[in-house]
Amino acid sequence: MNRRILSLVLIFTLSLVAVVAVNGQDDSSMGPVTERIMERGEVICGMNQSVRGFGFANDEGEFEGFDIEYCKAVAVALFNDADAVSYRPLTGAERQAAIQSGEIDMMARNTTWTISRDVTWNATFGPTNFYDGQGVMTLAEFDVSSIPELDGSSMCVQTGTTTELNITDYIEANGLEIEIIPFPDADSTWSAYIEGRCESWTTDKSGLAAFRSGAEDPGAHVILSETLSKEPLGPLSPQEDPQFADIIRWVTWGLVQAEEFGITSENVGEFLPTEGESDDEYLARVSPAVARFLGQANQDSGNFLGIDNDFMVNVISEIGNYGEIYERHLVPIGLTREGTLNALYTEGGLMYAPPFR
Repeated sequence: MNRRILSLVLIFTLSLVAVVAVNGQDDSSMGPVTERIMERGEVICGMNQSVRGFGFANDEGEFEGFDIEYCKAVAVALFNDADAVSYRPLTGAERQAAIQSGEIDMMARNTTWTISRDVTWNATFGPTNFYDGQGVMTLAEFDVSSIPELDGSSMCVQTGTTTELNITDYIEANGLEIEIIPFPDADSTWSAYIEGRCESWTTDKSGLAAFRSGAEDPGAHVILSETLSKEPLGPLSPQEDPQFADIIRWVTWGLVQAEEFGITSENVGEFLPTEGESDDEYLARVSPAVARFLGQANQDSGNFLGIDNDFMVNVISEIGNYGEIYERHLVPIGLTREGTLNALYTEGGLMYAPPFR
């Protein structure tokens, strides 16, 4: 074989490798978790089944809520199928073993991002999708407005959580005599409080609002003003697979970016090329930034992750944007968004997506 033919063969081979790598078709380049998911045909997602608005079973026995939508969004990104998910309900104490053992592929279950969990769980936390803080709920009939006024009483708390550590620290720091009564999960903690086994209970304020919304008389319960902690919540995955962590990360940011662009499940089609429209005309109409985000007009997006280049078109079409998810699940339980950290950064919040480029 002469040099010219050899050179042409090498050029062709390298070009082919580059094309395969960009389009994510080389199975050997898949991370171990991603590969297991693709072979199985579904994502196994750890979640909560008892926090209304975030993750719970409805009257038909179907799981729904803010966190559930993130499981579905990842499934859409991988399979273009929101139903390609198997759910694993987890208590707070079960989370570490589930993520470490490989029982689940990802977790979307009101889990606070902390240094110990980040390191000792061997987990990769995705972007924060809900900024929360711990609070305390008690009965309105007690006519108290702050935690110190509960001195001498008892408080129910879920064990194995940052909540338990935070309230213990607060009680000791303020010299209070409040008896902590632990329970294994959110349902049993709430039930104990309702049954009068403790005068108050504590968890993230989102959880307090969720359970209060399902109470027989929501007005009988008050959430005290103090916020005891920072509780950044978001999805996470095993640390062994950076590719899958990247997919979760950019799906999460993509939902926020869609809202920034004003792209919704109702109008996403208006941001796609029309029949007969040239790339130049399309780019001039929607902007290069939108084209890159949606993977249109030969702009790379999902290619970087080894999934469908237009994955966000599919996700938005099926799930909607961040604002739609929030409105659908959290506003009904009383968690208004305006003026909170969960507003877009353009509206004074912390919701912010890095550039898709």
